[in-house]
Amino acid sequence: MATAQQVPDILSPEFAQNPYPAYRAMREHSPLIWHEPTQSYLISRYADVERAFKDKESAYTTKNYEWQIEPVHGRTIIQLSGREHAVRRALVAPAFRGRDLQDRFLPVIERNARELIDNIKHRGEADLVDSFATRFPVNVIADMLGLDKADHARFHGWYTTVIAFLGNLSGDPEVADAGERTRVEFAEYMVPIIQQRRANLGDDLLSTLCAAEVDGVQMSDEDIKAFCSLLLAAGGETTDKAIASIFANLLTHPEQLAAVREDRSLIDRAFAETLRYTPPVHMIMRQTSAEVTVSGGTIPEGATVTCLIGAANRDEDRYHDPDRFDIFRDDLTTTTAFSAAADHLAFALGRHFCVGALLAKAEVEIGVNQLLDAMPDMRLADGFEPSEQGVFTRGPGSLPVRFTPVTD
Repeated sequence: MATAQQVPDILSPEFAQNPYPAYRAMREHSPLIWHEPTQSYLISRYADVERAFKDKESAYTTKNYEWQIEPVHGRTIIQLSGREHAVRRALVAPAFRGRDLQDRFLPVIERNARELIDNIKHRGEADLVDSFATRFPVNVIADMLGLDKADHARFHGWYTTVIAFLGNLSGDPEVADAGERTRVEFAEYMVPIIQQRRANLGDDLLSTLCAAEVDGVQMSDEDIKAFCSLLLAAGGETTDKAIASIFANLLTHPEQLAAVREDRSLIDRAFAETLRYTPPVHMIMRQTSAEVTVSGGTIPEGATVTCLIGAANRDEDRYHDPDRFDIFRDDLTTTTAFSAAADHLAFALGRHFCVGALLAKAEVEIGVNQLLDAMPDMRLADGFEPSEQGVFTRGPGSLPVRFTPVTD
């Protein structure tokens, strides 16, 4: 087994600037690394990360979320297992698929995209990250829950703090303290709203969660608060970065952008390839419940494992020419890309596959379509080259574009 010293460390500035050469070195020479600063084992090959997520042998668990996520969210669905997980997922999942998503929430998504685009389409220039990507998914979730979108700045501040806590690989105490404060603040904001909604159910998602029942089990106020906190953070941060990354990838590959502009059915391909090529979440942790043999060695029972999605999604043994963005590649299946049968790893796999994947897909389809309609000649600002920021999660820090202003 290798040590972190043989490749750029995941906490180094060099890695943060561009992790992909380090990922390649890990896959080729150090597929299993003991990383002392995070007290975890790093795995980087597709087959190893896929196994950790599919968890068919129950060797990998999500017990790590007890210390990684519970301090900021409370106890959430993603750290549960067995029947408890199955019941809780059955309580929340229907709202994110099928008729509920189609009839109740697509209009919400369409309206929020339109409102944001109406604010910028007359300008002829915009930063897609600041004026659209960071706002759109949070506004959608707030609207779905029946919360006041005027509180957007607070939601955004909370989810940014939570994501910083989750990605606090270096153990910065200020980041940890801010995350724990956010848990208190969010509970003080959210619990009274939940109690009011229980007494006056509406047709919003929060009311659905209050009323949901499976086998006589309902969600407590704390359960609902924790799920809403998770939804804002996971649904906000990841979709925000996914939308920005799709446009960064397409704008730097103009022939593929032209193809998508001409044939909007290719948006799903562009999204799937973006999830593979530049996933919003680069690392997800698991904990072993038994000794596990992986490429490069053995991981002991009870160890934390950092699954490097950003590395696995560019594994040469799984994808042809993996460092090339290509929406037409034939080794990525678009029809299953937003299900637990996906052959990229950006949403995880198996029982803990992202419950909001279809919501993210709907947001991306609608957002990209509306932006391309309003700005058909969108291009990057002269001389600008997109660059990603972040380690645990990654995406463009800004994306200034130019286009012909829309005149009424």
